[in-house]
Parts: sequence; structure tokens; C-alpha cells
Amino acid sequence: MSGRSILGALALVVLGLLAWELRWVLLVLFGAVVLAVALDVPITWLRHLVPLTRPLALLVVLLAMLLIGGGLGQLLLPELAGQVRQLTELAPVLMRKVSDLAGQVRWIPNLERQLLDAGTWDRLQPLGAQVLGLAGGAANSTVQLLLMALLAVLLALDPRSHQRLVVAATPRFWRSQMGALLTECRQALGGWLAGMTISATSVFLLTWAGLALLKVPLALLSGLVCGLLTFVPTVGPTAATLLPLAVALLVSPAKVVQVLVLRLVLQNGEAFLLTPLLLRRTVNLLPTVALTAQLGLGALLGLPGLLLALPLVVVLQVICEQVLVREVMDRWT
Repeated sequence: MSGRSILGALALVVLGLLAWELRWVLLVLFGAVVLAVALDVPITWLRHLVPLTRPLALLVVLLAMLLIGGGLGQLLLPELAGQVRQLTELAPVLMRKVSDLAGQVRWIPNLERQLLDAGTWDRLQPLGAQVLGLAGGAANSTVQLLLMALLAVLLALDPRSHQRLVVAATPRFWRSQMGALLTECRQALGGWLAGMTISATSVFLLTWAGLALLKVPLALLSGLVCGLLTFVPTVGPTAATLLPLAVALLVSPAKVVQVLVLRLVLQNGEAFLLTPLLLRRTVNLLPTVALTAQLGLGALLGLPGLLLALPLVVVLQVICEQVLVREVMDRWT
């Protein structure tokens, strides 16, 4: 190997180590980019309708989001708070119900006895330390979210200057391709966010309506959880189904079957019909790629990595198509 190759390899290793040390900063920055693109979609749409400057359009979008959020909060928050209190009251009843069902199966240990054993002081001390650790992590996450929101607003305020900065840091012979690549990434990410938002809203409304028609308690809370976890495909909808199933168990076993059928119909309809229809012009992720990215980033970075796995895969897929396939593989002779 030549000296230049060795220096290049060492530079890549140093950059990799530096990126790993700064992984939380990079994660916050990428989350800010995702939020900025989410803001840029309505800003662009509004500027097509009305001749507004970008700062004014951003202000109108933020005010509209606050007004809509405040209106929905006044409309749904009292009922949602009541259902959260009802869930806390039903949790002990649900645990006893599960314990009774488990007691009927011989090979399942007695859950009630395990819970009583876990309630000893020796075992509660480590749990208290974990709770304090979770509280500290929640405070840290809150600060990161605030920084992410601030960066997103700054990026949405003047995206072209930031784009020119990235292009200027690119070698001259590839600057035109870099500009096109950034545009492709923005379009793919914006299309994915718009499609997933419509999909999540549809899942929320249909789940809420279906559970209300089935007369299952906590229909609004269950629908909201199912809608939010739609942004975490493959893993999220399956985990979200546990809440309405658990609540339906308090009613009757037949109600559990009805809720399960409802969730299976909605989940498969969203995964195989609605989402592909909404994303057919932007990006279509293979389920194996999406699940592998979620598992990998979730193991490395925890919950933030799990939430940002799919936006990152959307961007990486565009980069692979434009750079790896067209610039390297297609020209390989």
C-alpha cells in the first residue's frame, strides 16, 4: 500500500471514531433535519398558494400548528386525561386478571407470587436507582428535543444557505451532483413524512372509531397510541395492539378476538394498501431493510435511534441509488 492509501485509511478510521463519539450530536442534528423537512412541506405548499416570504410562511405554519394543536387539545385532552386515569385504575384489575389466567396454566409460574417477591425491599432498592436513572434520562431527552426543535426552526428558516454550505464543502467536480442529491433526499424525506403522517392519522381515526363501535374502554387512548406507533413500522403497530387487547380482556374473551381482528385488518390495510399507495412516488422500503435498521439503531442508540431509523434509511437509500449505483457500480467495467 502506498503512503497516500495508508493516510486515507487512517483518516477514515479517525472520522469513524469521531462520529461515534459525537453520535448524540449527530442524532440531534439529523432529527432537526427531519423536523425541518416536515416544516418545509407545508411552507412550500403555502408559498405556492400565497406570495409570502419564507420567514412569514414559517411563522404562519407555526401559528397554524399551535392553533390546531390547541384546538385538538381542548377537544380531546379532557377525555384523554380521564382515560389515562381510568387506565391507572384498571391496571391492578388487569394484573389480577392475567394472574388468574396464568394460574390456570400449570407450566406458567404464579405471577402474583412473583410480583409479591419482587416487592421486597432488597429488590426495590435497585429499582429505585433505575427510576432515578430514567428520570435523569428523561430530563436529558427533554433538553435534546428542545435543541432539536430550535435547530429545526433555524434550518427551515433558511434551508438554501445550509444547502450551499454543504455543496461548498464538496469537491468542485461533484458539486452539481451534490446539489441534485440534496434535492432528491429532501423530496424523498418530505414525501415519506407526508405519507406516514396521513397513514398514522388514518390509523388513529379508524382504530378509535372501531374500538368505540365495539364498546371497548379507553378507545381514544388506544387509537392515539396505535396512530403514533405507526411511525415505527413493523415493531410499533404490533406493540400498540397490546393496549387495546389488554383492555378488551377486562370485558370478555370474545371482545379480545374482536379487537384482534380489527387491529389485524387495520394493520394489514395500512401496511399493504395505504402506505404503499401514499409512498409509491417517493420511496418504498423493504420490510426486511426497515426492520434491520430499527433493530440495529435501536441496539446502538436506544429509543431515539429506533425512532429515527426509518428517516435515516430513506436518506441512505437515495444516497446509495445516486452515488453507489450510478456513480460507482454502473460505471464499473
